[in-house]
Amino acid sequence: MPEPVPADKQDGQEAQPESDDAPPTDGEPGNTELTGLFVEKPPENVVAVAGADVTFIARVDSTTLTRKPTMKWLKGKWMDLGSKAGKHMQFKETYDRNTKIYTYEMKIIKVVAGDAGGYRCEVTAKDKCDSSTFEISVEAAQQEEQQADILSAFKREGAGEDEGDLDFSALLKATKKKKKVKQEPEIDVWELLKSAHPSEYEKIAFEYGITDLRGMLKRLKKMKVVEPKHSEAFLKRLESCYSVEKGKKIVLRCEVVDPNTQVKWLKNGQEIKPSAKYIIESSGNVRTLTINRVTLADDAAYECVVGEDKCFTEVFVKEPPVTITKLMDDYHVVVGERVEFEVEVSEEGANVMWFFEDIELHKDKDSKYRFKKDGRKHTLIIQEATLDDIGMYHCWTNGGHTKGELEVEEKQLEVLQDIADLTVRATDQAMFKCEVSDDKVTGKWFKDGVEVLPSERIKMTHIGRFHRLIIDDVKPEDAGDYTFVPDGYALSLSAKLNFLEIKIDYVPRQDPPKIHLDTSGNMVSQNTIIVVAGNKLRLDVEITGEPAPTCVWSKGDQPITDTEGRIRVEARKDLSCFVIEGAEREDEGNYTICVTNPAGEDKAMLFVKIVDVPDPPENIRCTSVGEDCASIVWDAPKFDGGAPLKGYLMERKKKGSSRWTKLNFDVYESTTYEAKRMIEGVFYEMRVFAINSIGMSPPSITSKPFMPIAPTSEPIRLSVHDVTDSTCTLKWLAPEKIGAGGLDGYVIEYCKEGDTEWVVANQELCERQGFVVRGLPVGEKINFRVVAVNIAGRSPPALLGQPVTIREIMEHPKIRLPRELRSKYIRKVGEKINLTIPFQGKPRPVATWYKDGQPLDPQMVSVRNSNVDSILFIRSAEREHSGTYELVLKIENMEDRASVVIRIVDKPGPPLNVKVTEVWGFNAALEWAPPKDDGNCEITGYTIQKADLKTKEWFTVYEHNRRANCTASDLIMGNEYMFRVFSENICGLSEEARLSKNTAVIAKTDLEIKLNPYKEKDMSCVPKFTQPLIDRSAVAGYSTAISCAVRGFPKPKIVWMKNRMIIGQDPKFLMQNNQGVLTLNIRKPGTFDSGKYSCMAVNDLGQDEVECKLDIRIAADPEKK
Repeated sequence: MPEPVPADKQDGQEAQPESDDAPPTDGEPGNTELTGLFVEKPPENVVAVAGADVTFIARVDSTTLTRKPTMKWLKGKWMDLGSKAGKHMQFKETYDRNTKIYTYEMKIIKVVAGDAGGYRCEVTAKDKCDSSTFEISVEAAQQEEQQADILSAFKREGAGEDEGDLDFSALLKATKKKKKVKQEPEIDVWELLKSAHPSEYEKIAFEYGITDLRGMLKRLKKMKVVEPKHSEAFLKRLESCYSVEKGKKIVLRCEVVDPNTQVKWLKNGQEIKPSAKYIIESSGNVRTLTINRVTLADDAAYECVVGEDKCFTEVFVKEPPVTITKLMDDYHVVVGERVEFEVEVSEEGANVMWFFEDIELHKDKDSKYRFKKDGRKHTLIIQEATLDDIGMYHCWTNGGHTKGELEVEEKQLEVLQDIADLTVRATDQAMFKCEVSDDKVTGKWFKDGVEVLPSERIKMTHIGRFHRLIIDDVKPEDAGDYTFVPDGYALSLSAKLNFLEIKIDYVPRQDPPKIHLDTSGNMVSQNTIIVVAGNKLRLDVEITGEPAPTCVWSKGDQPITDTEGRIRVEARKDLSCFVIEGAEREDEGNYTICVTNPAGEDKAMLFVKIVDVPDPPENIRCTSVGEDCASIVWDAPKFDGGAPLKGYLMERKKKGSSRWTKLNFDVYESTTYEAKRMIEGVFYEMRVFAINSIGMSPPSITSKPFMPIAPTSEPIRLSVHDVTDSTCTLKWLAPEKIGAGGLDGYVIEYCKEGDTEWVVANQELCERQGFVVRGLPVGEKINFRVVAVNIAGRSPPALLGQPVTIREIMEHPKIRLPRELRSKYIRKVGEKINLTIPFQGKPRPVATWYKDGQPLDPQMVSVRNSNVDSILFIRSAEREHSGTYELVLKIENMEDRASVVIRIVDKPGPPLNVKVTEVWGFNAALEWAPPKDDGNCEITGYTIQKADLKTKEWFTVYEHNRRANCTASDLIMGNEYMFRVFSENICGLSEEARLSKNTAVIAKTDLEIKLNPYKEKDMSCVPKFTQPLIDRSAVAGYSTAISCAVRGFPKPKIVWMKNRMIIGQDPKFLMQNNQGVLTLNIRKPGTFDSGKYSCMAVNDLGQDEVECKLDIRIAADPEKK
């Protein structure tokens, strides 16, 4: 919030800032330093008036970006305002193609006090990011302050400071005193309010001209640090707030002092009951509340209550960005048609915003726009389209954008069937009939320019697309020109009604026949008739002659005699009617009419020409594409329909869509067309219609899908990496703008200085961002350029600033020894050694390796040298590979040297002379000597183990013992021990251990053990059945079993009996004894197996017996039932 202005500087005078750091005044943008991606940022501090609207604007320059930037508006640290879009908050995005600047707007409608606080706008584009913070303060609406300096109205123009004031005595003196304002030191009002008592707030506000005291006190309260209140019930309170995405799970956790205490969880003051959504858990001192599948309704304040103590938190639910899953289609309609722009979004119930060009569309009572929501579908409906609705329509969500173009053209009426001339006789009926394309069109009939009114004899009908004028009982005065004029269209259809008079000649005579052809109507000449395919041809030919002549029609040499069918001849008195229903192309040809009577013969020949709409154009193809355009070429149709072609109409659509959009309203005469205003990276399809005077052809076959794409921008940072006597190494970076066409590779070209002919250096596209141009002439100055290539073609070239002289430069040899090789290089036996030593020098230096001053043996070590490095390789290291290796780099008489010390280490040998030096109590002292072979590295320790001579099992006493002696303790009295020792280095323990030469005997002391007398328990027991036999009934033919349980010691002998007869080794019976459980299995018993069964158990101490009754019954036959 800006600092308050003193009262005497608010009106009449301009308040000058006292320092350069003073914040901008209300309503003025701050002097924001533009860094990163932002071209313009919102002001840092804004004071808004409650109830008014406020707009924030941020602009981003996308010239250096490869992708469209993404903007987020945040409040505080985490609240994404994109999910709050609606009537209160509105977001807008526009793009200027010329400057390549995106403009983002956030508008707050009717600001309220809750809108105050800190805000942040973040823009991200791939790996680039920038942000800007600003703060909003809300003031209550106030009336305009009255003018403070009344005397300023009475000051004379052009007068001095003293003589310009009117002499109002005391008032004048008081005014002069006010003008002499002392320069007071700058006072920080915030610090003054912090240290002041609340009773002095109003006095300070009056003295320093503070108008929004209440707002400043609210801010001051937030600024004060409140020490946390000590809690006696909670060890750890809830966090101050939590943030969670919609649909996810969140856990609220706190710790209490008493692990047995009970807690209550509240949501907005209401107690939460445990359920599948809300899970309340208690574990020791920890209390948790788990909320599953979070929704927007869970965005609330939560409390954990222990007795009278509480801890609070707030949960903020973030909605995921709503994306558009189905894009908007383009529309091409005529005036008055209904338009429905439909999109699908990723979530049901999401908010979308509709725009026409840059104007947001709202649902008003008298608005022509209607908005429809159906699950994830959102529809913008225009009931009757007009010419004012032409333009681009946009649909925005907080995570996506789509647009569609609406084109509206004037409604045109097509004549499907024209009215024909009629020739009728007296008292006959005349009917004029026409058909138009719109069944809702009405019209009027005129005769010789005068409107025809209906009467009993004249009737007019309108059924669907057909309009008829029917005249009954035709009279001579009905002859004339009749015209039908559709209402609202500059169109008229005309035909002529001819009245045929009947003349009666009472003088019998013979007249030769005569054919009277009517050359009006659809006859273009005396003997040619043009008929539109599908229409009806009716040719009424008047014939005269006495006696009545005979008429014959023929096509070529084939006479036509049918009186019924599609092609027929109808005979009337003095008339011969030739009719073709639904004319076809095959009906075209020469037709002859021949009339004969006794007085003579007459012939007439007619040529019937059938005209039709042309065939569709062929071979529709896209020859080239641009960023938002494409060139389309096609072949003319094979058949023009019998009438000259007037031109073509083109339509396009997005691939996968079913809605076609017209590209031209006027007929286009050429067979090459450049389609524009397309979206880069989207597949399109085209089709073409041919048009002649009859009408429009069927659509052509849809072209193959094509995508408008543009070449990439030029590669950047082209530089020379290396030059030799015949080569030049170039390096560059990828183009900043690649686009939807991707990047296939690069073409490198060069030419001599002064020439204009560029030579291609690479036969195939180079996919890497570097290339070596070879075969260049020594000493020549060469220009180089690099061109990026994709499916759309070549990009603009990237040129070097100046030509390059092809000549190798002498450079001293220099070995760049890696840091890890500057100290001793240690490896284990058997490991692979691969040392890469980079160096530099020109021309190519000669690299030579030495070991301990001697040349390397190629059988032991492999060496590979290149232009920039030397590689020393040992496939499997051995101890003899240890030593000092020296690399010598020479160029003529210059050289450089570098040494690498390599040590190959192995496991050590066992230690020497292991012996027990002293034994006392339960302890034994051991000593040994270091091993003879230390494995070519330092001994790091020893491992000592002991073993009892009785068991000879080894147990570890010490590990990593660094000294050559130790003491083994806790030995067992009376046992004799032997010891062994392993050596250890960085490779591990030695393969073998060294045994001690002598053993350690732990002597026994005199001890006497008194044993308690042992009395063996008598387990003898008389046999006793613990589970008796049970009577049972079984079905004949089904195996059954009876069982019981017995105990006794010694183990009793078991005897099974049936009806007191001992059951022997009968295979029908199976006797089992399992841990005293006795079972008698009877296999498929019959009725004769019924009876009393008993079991007897006998041992030396006695016997016991149990018995049961077994009843075997015959199964009932279900068929008898």
